[in-house]
Amino acid sequence: MSVSLQKPERAAAGPGEVAQSAETILRRLEWTVIRRLDGLLHGDYRTLFRGFGLDLADLREYQYHDDVRHIDWNVTARLQTPYVRDFHEDREVTAWFLLDLSPSVDFGSQDTHKRAVSAEFVTVLARLLTRHGNRIGALLYGSEVDTVIPAGAGRRHILHILHSMLNRPKAKPSAATDLQTLLRSAAQIIPRRSLVFVVSDFISTPGWDKPLAQLVQRHEVVAVRLYDPLEMDMPDLGMVVMQDAETGEQLFVDTSDAGFRRRFAAAAERRENTLRDNFAKVGVDALELCTDDDLADALLRFADLRKRRSQLAAGGSLPAHLTATRGVRQ
Repeated sequence: MSVSLQKPERAAAGPGEVAQSAETILRRLEWTVIRRLDGLLHGDYRTLFRGFGLDLADLREYQYHDDVRHIDWNVTARLQTPYVRDFHEDREVTAWFLLDLSPSVDFGSQDTHKRAVSAEFVTVLARLLTRHGNRIGALLYGSEVDTVIPAGAGRRHILHILHSMLNRPKAKPSAATDLQTLLRSAAQIIPRRSLVFVVSDFISTPGWDKPLAQLVQRHEVVAVRLYDPLEMDMPDLGMVVMQDAETGEQLFVDTSDAGFRRRFAAAAERRENTLRDNFAKVGVDALELCTDDDLADALLRFADLRKRRSQLAAGGSLPAHLTATRGVRQ
């Protein structure tokens, strides 16, 4: 259940205003975030966005420390000498954004709501990816997957995805979000191995971990979890009306009651533990984005985590500053 404080509705922007805001957002992020990341992420590009294809480059005699899986047994049998295949990695990546735009994503306790954070993340990652010649696509989910934007490249394609997110009217409360629908649709629609970002607050009916695990078997998947501080800790606001963003159910509560705030915090902690366990069980990296977070800092923390995965594979451990830092999970 996604609970939020009831807030007055803002008037919806017209199509022309939204189109202009998409261009404005992209320009602002190019100056404030992408320029800051330039040079910092360039050396980590291979680590962050590894290509999936391998092209045969040459055959040569086997040498000590070569991977035995690359031995060409046909050539080895013919020449009676072990030969291995050399490969050139195909650096091209096709990335897909699975975008949860259900009612709970429109919540934000301050001036920024989770949908805006989602839009900025998609814009920055799409710009970084397409500058290296990669293609991006998107699936948009409200109560169902109603928009599929095929993979493409270029600035206009980024603006098309951003416009589709911003121009989308707020979904009316109806039923609880079911992320299984989004994940199963992605498994059917995405034709080849890709880099997949699941951008959601993961406030959903249970069971989404199974289709996520199936998606991980074929694709490289990153979970991008959106949240707001008010979803973690309820301050003393007196008597307020709380509303389930998914179903529209309302409840009048006294937040000055210390017992209520303790129960709220305990429920939030249980939800966090369940979410953490699901990510660990499935085996995906998770980037957490808060509505009051700095996007560039969060991406740099995530890049640091991805760089150190090789240490874990070799039996090492993450440094203390990563295991204790908000915003990244492994």
